[in-house]
Amino acid sequence: MTTLPPMAIESLQVERVWGGSRLAAGDTPIGERWGAFAGNRIANGPLVGKSLAEAARELEASLLGAPVVARFGARFPVLSKLLDTSEWLSVQLHPNDEQARELEGPEHVGKTEAWHLLDVDTDAEIILGLDDGVDRARFAEAVRAGATLDVLARQAAVSGETWFIPAGTVHALGPGLFLYEIQQASDITYRVYDWDRPASAGRELHLEQALRCVVPGAGERQPATAPLPGELHRLVACPYFALDKLALARDQAYRLDTGGQTFHALTAVQGRGRVVNEAGDAPLGEHETVIVPAVAGSYHIEASEPLIVLLASVQPK
Repeated sequence: MTTLPPMAIESLQVERVWGGSRLAAGDTPIGERWGAFAGNRIANGPLVGKSLAEAARELEASLLGAPVVARFGARFPVLSKLLDTSEWLSVQLHPNDEQARELEGPEHVGKTEAWHLLDVDTDAEIILGLDDGVDRARFAEAVRAGATLDVLARQAAVSGETWFIPAGTVHALGPGLFLYEIQQASDITYRVYDWDRPASAGRELHLEQALRCVVPGAGERQPATAPLPGELHRLVACPYFALDKLALARDQAYRLDTGGQTFHALTAVQGRGRVVNEAGDAPLGEHETVIVPAVAGSYHIEASEPLIVLLASVQPK
């Protein structure tokens, strides 16, 4: 296969009890918009109508990159989301790969993630990690006594910051946040506290699993960044994903290259533009995602108005 065009993705909007109104108009609380997701379908080009999961199985390295396939197989390995919160999310954590296989089955993977805060209300907060000096035993004691909140690190949220949340880190998003999340493609969540909401289907607690997987500490917090137009800035990188931020002025273009090593998942968090290579192009609307296949190599982004793009990829070891 010589090359493929950029792929516009049909994003998925997800209703959540804690969702807000920034992702969709109406009375339904939309909490998440999934962009780079294995189940989402391709909206243009020769693979139109196929899901990213189907395309990954069919194309393997041409879509994902040979180093990505060697490490993760022919599956789409990440999930990107936009989140809009009007209430506290549950206090939760996720297992690492080994724990996920042990607790959930051999086909499962863990979940390391990162957040990039796009807009925050005054006094918005995030829970990230355990308070200083709180070890696993003290955390277990607090959880079993119904005093989970007493041992958690509560921190002010700041627009432009990036937060890295390794598997095992206790965390929760507060109300008044609009953010981008990149994560391993896993849906395993162990809740330890849900703000006294009714324990409805899909929102049960998982105390014993959480106590086996918790890692004391508070993750990593990166200061706010505001790249200049035409500047690509690395926000976070780990073995599972990397995240970069690109700002463009109106009518500005910026050239990028997959190097044949990884896909690029581009999400416009502000503004609109197009993604173009020799095989074709795809529109990049605000809050929408375009996937550039690894085989595409060189391509460029054209901004039709001031544009901020978050670029997720998997970096070779």
